Amino acid sequence: GAGPSLPSAPVCLIENGPNGFHASPEALRLLSDIRQPVVVVSIVGQYRTGKSYLMNRLAGKNSGFSLGSTVQAKTKGIWMWCLPYPDRPNQTLVLLDTEGLSDVEKVSFGSQTDAWIFALAVLLSSTLVYNSVNSIDQTALDKLHFVVELSEHIKVKASSTPGDMDDSSEFVGFFPKFMWTVRDFTLQLERDGQPITEDKYLEHALKFKKGNTKEDHIFNLPRKCIRQFFPERKCFVFECPAQRKKLPHLEQMEDSELDPEFVEHVKMFCRYIYWISQEKTLPGGHVVTGNLLAKLVKAYVDTISSGNVPCVENAVLTLAETENRAAVQDAFICYTQLMEQSLELPTETLQELLDVHKICEEQALQMFMARAFKDDECHFQLRLIDKLEEFCSTNELKSSEICSVLLSSLSETLEKNIKDGSYIRAGGHQEFLNELQKVEEQFLERPKKGIMAEKILKEFLQSKENISKTILQSDVSLQEKEKEIEGKGVNKLSGDAGILLSALMVEVIGKNPFLLFNLAKESTFFCSIIPQL
Repeated sequence: GAGPSLPSAPVCLIENGPNGFHASPEALRLLSDIRQPVVVVSIVGQYRTGKSYLMNRLAGKNSGFSLGSTVQAKTKGIWMWCLPYPDRPNQTLVLLDTEGLSDVEKVSFGSQTDAWIFALAVLLSSTLVYNSVNSIDQTALDKLHFVVELSEHIKVKASSTPGDMDDSSEFVGFFPKFMWTVRDFTLQLERDGQPITEDKYLEHALKFKKGNTKEDHIFNLPRKCIRQFFPERKCFVFECPAQRKKLPHLEQMEDSELDPEFVEHVKMFCRYIYWISQEKTLPGGHVVTGNLLAKLVKAYVDTISSGNVPCVENAVLTLAETENRAAVQDAFICYTQLMEQSLELPTETLQELLDVHKICEEQALQMFMARAFKDDECHFQLRLIDKLEEFCSTNELKSSEICSVLLSSLSETLEKNIKDGSYIRAGGHQEFLNELQKVEEQFLERPKKGIMAEKILKEFLQSKENISKTILQSDVSLQEKEKEIEGKGVNKLSGDAGILLSALMVEVIGKNPFLLFNLAKESTFFCSIIPQL
């Protein structure tokens, strides 16, 4: 959405003060809150030619941008009005009304001021309206000398030099659509006695003179630049809106009080602007939001203020860097939150985790691509891979913890019997195996153990292999000894079982010294009889 409600009146975007240009912090804040794509329509032209009136009509209002009814130019710098785009709910219309060119009151900085204002309008716009009066003649074209100087005030690539006309093909890629409006038009739209369209009138005015004289070159240069820089051109002519004495009160006048043809042409002009104007884009096709436009304005104005020529490539690279960094961070947070909400760790399988990852990744990627500049997806993907690995590690860790705690609980009886030496007797090994199997079965029955269940169980069973061998060896030896005792006529152990068992164990361990180490390690019972052994 467009965020906060849009202002009901224009605000100054770029101030033109005694010390040059300055971007208004308030206007930049206002723009920064607009997260929608913006369509930027700006108007430039000589002072007191009625630019502000046209912009007010584009805003659907009679007043707003200051008209001024005297020769003193009203608009200083560049003023901005942000409005909902008619019939395009997902876009914001940004109207820019510029300070009149060739203002007689301008200070010495003035000659450059005009050129910079024209350059800024070109840099920031989707559609550029050039407004003049009476007709498109040599005088009108001479006043548009800023077009000739554009290549001195705008660089497309960092490697190009100011004034490099070879850059013009690069310019076309991001320059706005160009519209020439002629006010107080009194001529007949005809040629050789035949009616012609406004567009044909403009194209005829832009025709070259054949010849190679200096005069021919001067005549052709502005025409060449307009044709080269603005291949998409349109022309509108307007009659005088009312009797001259009524013009100072134009803001207060209803349409019914104005010249009907003028009113009709203004409506056609507005409809056409709404129809053809597109989202502002940067080289590479990245769509500009209000937030991005604010950063562009500041970048260009700061560059001009520092005495340098604005470079589109540098501005875009700087923007791309900051925007991509922010886009990566926002999308990364989005991915992390989605994963944490959707995942219940530990998962039973790795695939279960990867399935959730895929869904979360797609949503985060959409968020990233909506904001990021092109060619930086891999950086985001690398961050995601790292985060996925982190989730996988956490998943394994949680599963390992759950399994270890569960096995520890289930094997309490087993561990106690080992510790007490309960299995060190004839038939003890089978009892040990039965208890171990019981632990295993109970473990396998428990749900939600996670991805590490098999591995942790395997490690647990492996950890019991040595004691199993020890118990088995003692079991076999004791059974053999029992048979030997039975053979000698002793049917069962007497009350001095401990002494007899000790004697038996001395003999058993004498044959298997390694048993002593394992038994002592696992069983407190055997630790207690070791002194007797």
